[in-house]
Amino acid sequence: MKKDEFRSGFAAIVGRPNVGKSTLMNHLVGQKIAITSAKPQTTRSQIRTVYTCPEGQIIFLDTPGIHKAESRLGEYMDDVALETLSQADVILWLVEPSNFSGAGEKYIASQLKLQKKPVILVMNKIDTVEKKDVPQYMERYRALYPFDEIIPVSALRSVNIDSVLEAVFARLPEGPMYYDEETVTDQTMRSLAAEIIREKALRCLKEEVPHGIAVEILSMKERERKTNDMIWDIEAVIITEKDSHKGIIIGKGGSMLKRIATQARLAIEEMAGQHVNLKVFVKVRKDWRDNVGILKSLGYETKQGRKTTR
Repeated sequence: MKKDEFRSGFAAIVGRPNVGKSTLMNHLVGQKIAITSAKPQTTRSQIRTVYTCPEGQIIFLDTPGIHKAESRLGEYMDDVALETLSQADVILWLVEPSNFSGAGEKYIASQLKLQKKPVILVMNKIDTVEKKDVPQYMERYRALYPFDEIIPVSALRSVNIDSVLEAVFARLPEGPMYYDEETVTDQTMRSLAAEIIREKALRCLKEEVPHGIAVEILSMKERERKTNDMIWDIEAVIITEKDSHKGIIIGKGGSMLKRIATQARLAIEEMAGQHVNLKVFVKVRKDWRDNVGILKSLGYETKQGRKTTR
C-alpha cells in the first residue's frame, strides 16, 4: 500500500455465539462500545465501530452469533448476521481453537462461499491452548474454506490485534473517510445506555434469566443542576418473559435491581463523562421474543420490515 493512499471500507465480524466477536471489535478500535458477557447471544443487532488512522478508515460491523434460532428474536439475529456479509468489503470469521467443525461451522463456510469476498480467519483465545497445537487447529478450518489469511489472536489480551488491522487494510480499496476522525461508533447514547444496562443485568443474573430480558429506555433528558453542571435523567425498564424471573431480577428487598442499576449508572457516567440519575424498573411481557410488535418497538424489526443502509 502506497503511503499516500487512503483506504476505507467495511469489515464484518462473524462467527458462532460466544467466540469473542464483541471483545475483538472493542480491542480493534481501542474502546469499549459493544457489551460483553460470558453468556452466548449477548449481541443482538449489528453494531458499527470506526477505526481511523493516517492510512485509512475501517468500519467494523459486529454481528450476533450465528446459531439455530428458537424464536423470532433468534431468527432476527441470524438474519442480521448473514445480511451483514453483503455489506462488507472484508469478512473476519472469528473462531476458537478446536479440532471440531460441526454443522454450525459448515453452514457459515457455505454462506461465505456465496459472498466472493476476502475472508480472514481469526482464531481467537489462543492463550487457552498449547501453542504447539494451534497449527493443527488452523488446518482443520482451512479444510472448510480457502481463507485469504489466518491470524491467531487473543482478543482479551490484545495479542496480534495489529496484525488483524494490517490484514484488513491490505484488502480494502482506496476510498473516502466515511466518518470524521473523532467518531468511534454510530450508536446513539440512548442505545448505548440501554445496552449497558442489559450488560450489567447479564453479568449479575442467573443462567436461566438473561436470554429472556431486554431493556427499553423510557425517557432520557439532560438538565442543568443547581451546581451548574449537567446531569442525565434516565428511566429504563428491564423486560422479562416470566413473573418468576421478575422476582429474580428485583431480588430480595430490591437488592439485585439496585446492584444492576448502580453498576449501569457508573458505566453510563464513565461513557458520558457526566453525572447520571438512573431509575430502572422491571416489567413482564410474556413471550416477547416471539411477539413481532414488541420486537419492533425494541428495535428488533422483522425481516420483512427491516431496512439496512450502508
